[in-house]
Amino acid sequence: MSAAKQVSNAPEGSETATFAGGCFWCTEAIYEEVEGVISVVSGYSGGHVENPSYEQVCDGRTGHAECVQITYDPAKVDFETLLDIHMHTHDPTTLNRQGNDVGTQYRSVIFYHNESQKEIAEKYIDIQNERGTFGNRIVTEIVPLEHFYPAENYHQDYLANNPEQPYCVFVVKKKVQHFEELYPDKMKEGYRVKQ
Repeated sequence: MSAAKQVSNAPEGSETATFAGGCFWCTEAIYEEVEGVISVVSGYSGGHVENPSYEQVCDGRTGHAECVQITYDPAKVDFETLLDIHMHTHDPTTLNRQGNDVGTQYRSVIFYHNESQKEIAEKYIDIQNERGTFGNRIVTEIVPLEHFYPAENYHQDYLANNPEQPYCVFVVKKKVQHFEELYPDKMKEGYRVKQ
């Protein structure tokens, strides 16, 4: 399988985060705007089939979730900020569903890369549950990243390449605009989704 954006050799000093929170077209478009993010690759993780296709993941039998792998500069943005953005730009309280997208491939997951990320995620969720930040209890899974498979070429940079596609107009752009309203100080200079 080839992907337009491969998980490449990360620049020295960069770190990686992997999140699942519904359709990866939305999640990718959000993180592309975050200051300190070097690259975002849409893909699949958390399942039992090697190199799954989009069709296999969508039929719900591979166990994979649609996710994004983010390479970032920790001098400009930290893991906790990326996590906070993740949790506030999807519904972390509904199991296996984001809006009209239903199935285990749309579940909310934090795929941690090391013990530090795991501890930060666990503490964050405990605090948010205690505060009642999201109204209902958080159902986001916290699991170790075992494998990440980049999605097919046509899924990469989906919003940028398909800005007038109906799902992008009615779902992706709205999620990105929500991010822009919540985190104006976390955006790359000059980035803003076109309405």
